[in-house]
Formats: sequence, C-alpha cells, structure tokens
Amino acid sequence: MATWLTACTFSLLIAYLLGSIPTGYTAVKMLKGIDIREIGSGSTGATNVLRTLGKGPGAFVLFVDSLKGVAAIFLIYWLFEFAGNHQIIPASVNVEEWQSWMVILAGIFAILGHSKSIFLGFTGGKSVATSLGILLAMNWQIGLATLGVFIIVVAISRIVSLSSICGAISVSISMTILHQPTPYILFAVVGGLYVIFRHRANIQRIIEGTEPKLGQGIKTDSLDESSTA
Repeated sequence: MATWLTACTFSLLIAYLLGSIPTGYTAVKMLKGIDIREIGSGSTGATNVLRTLGKGPGAFVLFVDSLKGVAAIFLIYWLFEFAGNHQIIPASVNVEEWQSWMVILAGIFAILGHSKSIFLGFTGGKSVATSLGILLAMNWQIGLATLGVFIIVVAISRIVSLSSICGAISVSISMTILHQPTPYILFAVVGGLYVIFRHRANIQRIIEGTEPKLGQGIKTDSLDESSTA
C-alpha cells in the first residue's frame, strides 16, 4: 500500500509541476525580453500574451497551456494502467473509484500550478486554458461543449473574461447532463468556482462596463489580474 500511495502522491506533484510550466512568461521573455507580469493585466495567460505579442504567440500559449492539462490527466491514466499491469495496486483498492478521484485531484493540482506557479513566485494565469485541456482529457464531449459555449459568448460579447466565466459555469451542467461520476461533478463545481474567483476583478469591470473587448488594449499599469487563461 505504501508503494501505491507514494506513486499517487508523486503523480500529483508532477501534475502540479506540469501546470506550473510558465508558458506565457517564457514566450514573452524570449520574444520581447520583458516580464509579462509587469504588462497589461499582469497575468501570464494566453489573453495577456495575445494583447502583448499578437495572435500567433497568443494561440501558441493557449495550445501549450491546454496541453499541460491534457498531460496531467493522461499521466493518471498511464499510472493506473502501469500499476495494474505490474500489480502495484493493492487488492483492497477500488480501481474505478480511485481513478476518478485521482483524475480530479491531478486536474486541481494542474490548475493550481498554472495560477500559482512555483517557477514564478506563485503567480500565474487564470487557469482557463489548462482547465479546458483537463476537460478534454476527462471527457472530450464536455470539453468541446465548454469550448462551444466560450466561442459563442466571445463571438457575441467580444469579452474573453465573460466567455471564460460562462464556460466555467456550463461545465457543471454538462457533467450532470452526461451523468459523469460524482468526483467529476465535484471537480466541475470546485474548478468552476475557482475560475470565477480568479476573474473577480473582471466581473467588477463587466458590471461597470469597463472590461476590455477583443481588439482593445489595456493600460500597462493595470496589474490587478484583469485578464484570463
């Protein structure tokens, strides 16, 4: 049992480190030689990169940050397959239940890693792109449904933060409709609330009518975590 618990703990640590990879920070540092945390919203996510460097780098960061979430979940799938083949999992363990819980724990650790990166002094982005990757790995139908909600809202409102919030809310609904395991539904609720909490400054600006839309710049001295991803 000790070996199995150690393997699970180590996997969660790796999930956190995967989430912590500072994609946006590194991209801006390499291409422009500046710290993106000192520009625009201060976020290291894809939206702030988009506003700083343009569509290409922004899309790249979005893709890699999503891939971090996919990798964290696939790591758990691999762990259970490897442990099962090598008889590492104790007979007393309910494999199906443990895998469900480990999947959501890995997702939570990856999200925390992205927003509180150990490589950036526990700063980061809003975890939207990483969350999308996690959802796609957990259940591609829910991931695509969430992406669809995001695209529809951003097409109508042109506000990325509002689209992210709507996408986060839709996850719990999709999980329930598709009868996902209880741990997955709990993850959707907790993860959605966390994403919304990370957008609290955006919500205030949306109410005030001052939230930037796509194509609009933001003041470089606004370092109050106003962006997304």
